[in-house]
Amino acid sequence: MDETVGLPTLIVLCGRSFSGKSTLGAALAERWGAEVVSLDAINERRGLASGHEIPVGEWRRTHGIARDEVGALLGRGRSVVLDDTSSMRFLRDGWREFAREAGAAFALVFVDTPRDEIERRVRANRADPVRHDVQAVVLARHLDGFEVPGADEQPVVVGGAGVVDADEVVARIRSALGA
Repeated sequence: MDETVGLPTLIVLCGRSFSGKSTLGAALAERWGAEVVSLDAINERRGLASGHEIPVGEWRRTHGIARDEVGALLGRGRSVVLDDTSSMRFLRDGWREFAREAGAAFALVFVDTPRDEIERRVRANRADPVRHDVQAVVLARHLDGFEVPGADEQPVVVGGAGVVDADEVVARIRSALGA
């Protein structure tokens, strides 16, 4: 638990595929003293290939598992970094409400990586794979349908085109939480 807010904190990452969320999420978790819950990792455990066409019902099951894991951690007073695209507003609103009901602080971190940089990263990954690929049709649908967080969601917006300083992001989260 981060001592500056006195509550466990749910930090929800938001950003397009290949934006750098997982890299930032791991660094944030280390600096915040939090656990990472990754929807891609849950899908992998379930034998589902993230980046491929996954039926909506299976995504619902994955989100249910994530909610169970996040709820258990928050219930034990642990902070959580949720690693997901959080590509639709209703998902972010759902996590915000979930944190409120769990008595946890909530922060939304939007990793805003330009589309051309994402496409460059995808091409580089296909040439020398370091993570799972995203099928072209799935990536196009995701990039075109991504709902950018509005100002009313009070996101901590970070650029994802280069290296993001996790210490700076932690400071910005603390500031947003009033800590």
